[in-house]
Amino acid sequence: MKTAVEQLSTYKSVHLNRSNVKTHFVGVPMIVWALMVLMSLVQLPLKIPTTEISLTLAMVFFVGVVIYYAILNLSLASGLIIFFTPILYSAHLLSFTEYASWVAIGVFIIGWILQFIGHHFEKAKPAFVDDLNQLLIGPLFVIAEIFFIFGALKKLDEEITPIAIEKRRAFETSQ
Repeated sequence: MKTAVEQLSTYKSVHLNRSNVKTHFVGVPMIVWALMVLMSLVQLPLKIPTTEISLTLAMVFFVGVVIYYAILNLSLASGLIIFFTPILYSAHLLSFTEYASWVAIGVFIIGWILQFIGHHFEKAKPAFVDDLNQLLIGPLFVIAEIFFIFGALKKLDEEITPIAIEKRRAFETSQ
């Protein structure tokens, strides 16, 4: 498995333009929220000898992704839990409404439009085009950038940014 530095530097290599990063601050949470709404529509009943618990696919996915993020970087995983728990909760609440899937699809499309507008500023293709795993790194990148803005995890930022710049230069010279 690639390290957090490898994953984030690859992602950041096509997210060096501040306008692109700003669109991701809005677009990535919108996409995650929309996916959480759609996955909240899938109920997974769990029977325990004395009771029945109803989980959703969103809850299971969230736990799995948090474990993956914790393996990559515990601090970023903690930040992600704080940031995305309200997203999961509000998605769960919306899932009980009649138009949940339509709202989620609309938000999903708008989120992706923002992503592609950002990549127009960047003049680089999205990271997932070459590596589908980068779709999972988007939320981690947003959290990392928030940490960096507030001066946290400075060592991680100082490690990934030069690698990202070098990867970008290597890509541009190969074109």
